Amino acid sequence: MFLEIFESIRDFTETGGTILLIIGGLIFVMWILILERIFYVSLGHKKFKKETIKTWNARADRNSWNAVQIRQAMISRVSLKLRFSLPIIQALVALCPLLGLMGTVTGMILVFDVMAMSGGGNARSMAAGVSQATIPTMAGMVGALSGVFASTWLTRTAKTERIHLEDALEIQR
Repeated sequence: MFLEIFESIRDFTETGGTILLIIGGLIFVMWILILERIFYVSLGHKKFKKETIKTWNARADRNSWNAVQIRQAMISRVSLKLRFSLPIIQALVALCPLLGLMGTVTGMILVFDVMAMSGGGNARSMAAGVSQATIPTMAGMVGALSGVFASTWLTRTAKTERIHLEDALEIQR
């Protein structure tokens, strides 16, 4: 069972070329970061938010200029923790289709090499290059699309949580 799965993965990566391994590693790292952010938002953020609200409500002075600055610093600290690895995730999302394009270029170079060696357009001999041109492109686009959805959700959640915290940290008038 596991041997068949391993062989299928090996065959797929051989068909897509070495760039497919790089894209796979990039997608793996991207999703590790995305899952870490999802776990933080689901578990760790609520505790930190409660502690921040508790610290704010324990203050006697909540209406002076200094208090407003402290409030803003507290909100910024929470927001920074929420958005911790989002720029890295967004950069990895942008990198996926570019690596897919690089796979397309390397695959087409292989097609042209085969055409130069064989002296013609034998479709059977060009098939390996065509697969190396299309599979990395597909993998890069799949990785980018999945990452875009997750990154958008995380960004929207961070913005919403910041607004909720701003509402919870009331300034006394």
